[in-house]
Amino acid sequence: MKLFNYWRSSASYRVRLALGFKGLPYEYVAVNLATGEQRLGSHLARNPWGGVPVLELTEGGKTVLLPQSVAIVEYLEERYPDKPLFPKAPLERARMRAMVELVNSGIQPLHNLQVLNHVKDVLHGDSKAWAELWIGKGLDALEAMAKDTAGKFLCGDAFTFADACLLPQLFGARRFATVDPTRLPTLIRVETECLKLDFVQKARPENQPDAVN
Repeated sequence: MKLFNYWRSSASYRVRLALGFKGLPYEYVAVNLATGEQRLGSHLARNPWGGVPVLELTEGGKTVLLPQSVAIVEYLEERYPDKPLFPKAPLERARMRAMVELVNSGIQPLHNLQVLNHVKDVLHGDSKAWAELWIGKGLDALEAMAKDTAGKFLCGDAFTFADACLLPQLFGARRFATVDPTRLPTLIRVETECLKLDFVQKARPENQPDAVN
């Protein structure tokens, strides 16, 4: 497998965590979002949306390009189920997916770099205030949800896809907003627990081959 991704992309970070958790080897292929490589024809052929990550894999003897982090992780979960990232019980699985979607479709898109640039350059708004507002609301909601589900990790005592979304979201939040740990005790505690894991450290943005200071 090849993973086309960018070191600081939170969606890419989610997939690196899933691959690392499952112990799946892959080739790291950097797509430099800072220089616009995602808009080149070569990458648009992989993902018409122009984003990362994109997982290149072989299925049925054919090469397949799979974009979008949630779709990629769900594929990995179904294809390699021996080490599950999803809880087994239907209700717990649904609650985990609710947290995943809060991050994936609720928080992260509103402080995506292209959105912040549009707020600043086209709408002439305060992009920092925008990011602070939506990141704050989203993390407050995630903290409230986690109080009902958390054990050692966000969903009980096993690392799940919800944790693989939490870590990149907190990383991104610290880039674009002020994270007050006193407002998010459950999330920060879970993050601290996750950071003790070797596969998490290997997936961290600063440990990727294309990382820059």
